[in-house]
Amino acid sequence: MADTLRSQRVVVVGAGIGGLVSALLLAHRGLDVTVVEAAATPGGKMRQIVVDGVAVDSGPTVFTMRWVLDQMLAEIGSSLESLLQLSPIHVLARHAWRSSAATLDLHADTARSADAIAAFSSPAEARRFTQFCQQTRALYQALEKPYIRSQRPSLLSMAQDLGPRGLGTLMGLGPFATLWSSLGRHFHDVRLQQLFARYATYCGSSPWAAPATLMLVAQVELDGVWSVGGGMHAVAQALATLAQQRGVKLRYGVACSEIETAQGRASGVRLADGERLAADAVVFNGDVGALAQGLLGLGPLRAAAPVEVAQRSLSAVTWSMHARASGFPLVRHNVFFDHDYRSEFDDIFSKRRLPEQGTVYLCAQDRDDDGLASAGPERMLALVNAPADGDSPAFDDSRIQACEHRSLALLRHCGLTLQAQPHQVVRSTPRDFGHLYPGTGGALYGRATHGWMSAFARPSAQSKVPGLYLAGGSVHPGPGVPMAAMSGRLAAATLMAHLDSTSRSRRVAISGGMSMP
Repeated sequence: MADTLRSQRVVVVGAGIGGLVSALLLAHRGLDVTVVEAAATPGGKMRQIVVDGVAVDSGPTVFTMRWVLDQMLAEIGSSLESLLQLSPIHVLARHAWRSSAATLDLHADTARSADAIAAFSSPAEARRFTQFCQQTRALYQALEKPYIRSQRPSLLSMAQDLGPRGLGTLMGLGPFATLWSSLGRHFHDVRLQQLFARYATYCGSSPWAAPATLMLVAQVELDGVWSVGGGMHAVAQALATLAQQRGVKLRYGVACSEIETAQGRASGVRLADGERLAADAVVFNGDVGALAQGLLGLGPLRAAAPVEVAQRSLSAVTWSMHARASGFPLVRHNVFFDHDYRSEFDDIFSKRRLPEQGTVYLCAQDRDDDGLASAGPERMLALVNAPADGDSPAFDDSRIQACEHRSLALLRHCGLTLQAQPHQVVRSTPRDFGHLYPGTGGALYGRATHGWMSAFARPSAQSKVPGLYLAGGSVHPGPGVPMAAMSGRLAAATLMAHLDSTSRSRRVAISGGMSMP
């Protein structure tokens, strides 16, 4: 069997975290693996931008669910501790509101958060927060195995895997409820509803359309958030280095122009320079919209269903900065809310325009829990949600500049002043993200998680083209670093299951102990 596996050639298209995880696991099983990546470095959306001579994390900034990589690396005889320097973050985020002079810190310690909420709002809201945490914990425990670890969840498989207790948890939540309506039953203070509703945006969605099950993101953060020495991009660099040490061939600066098929199954890839790489299987670690639009050729056109513009998740306008900050006591993660939260999502999803009252997220990458920073400019990433219409002419410079002025005004109202010269700021728009991630229009999270059936709408690791497997944030189990990493595990496991079995219908699930104590 080992000789048979060594003769199996796999090409992984894209060195995002899903592709890197797939490559590592497949190489560990003895397959001949080549990764092709259009960019000069690994990471995909975990990118860094050099601004004013310093590298600024300009994609994901939060490292959570470390068990996904802990368990994957343990399978191949490695560990996160040997690859990365991780430091726990105790202040998860500092929140400010235009309508309030007070700020609210959310802590990794639930009791400290409850005390902070009691002082910020009321003891009654603190008690409601404690009850909310109990429900999110039960929800996460119920859904981890049947949804996050499962390659192909369906209504039937979910019901079977949940069992009576899990079904009771889901029914108690109200599976047809939206996140916003469910939070309204938990909290009376609209500011707290805003704070926890923001978790819908982690999946690129509106709290008014996202299912209530997304409240489990609260439990994900309470289970632990870490900062990474060297930034989030260091995660991709470490995995890429390990992959090369384990025999994976990594080729940067080479774009894949076509996934080739022969007799109805994936047979290799053709690179932009005309070179062809034959393969017995291909793992595509890009947005499935590129396949559905024929950007990788006609062969994989049916690999996944197309995502309509109205179904796209959020995009963003971001500012990667090396700037001076004053006036507001920043910690590492900071969120600034405006008055009318609902209007932000009405503007984006209904009116398809930049929000008039957009929330601003700011990651101060040189800060820690104490909020201390050295004198001088700091590395920062600021982000405002935007519609994924980067392939339309709507995003002209005047609208982007107006959005920037509104965002800076909100920060000033909350007490924060940023000072930077033009060469100390790099702005990215939905149009830029659309160029970086073909087939998306700038959507950063694949399909929006809207409606209770959205849990089953994302394609699975097993595409509709034999021999072609899917990984990344646009496929199950969803966006974000840990979920994309899990998609890589599922893609590798599905591919191996098909090699070990004559049946392509075999359902795959990732084993391992529960991630929560």
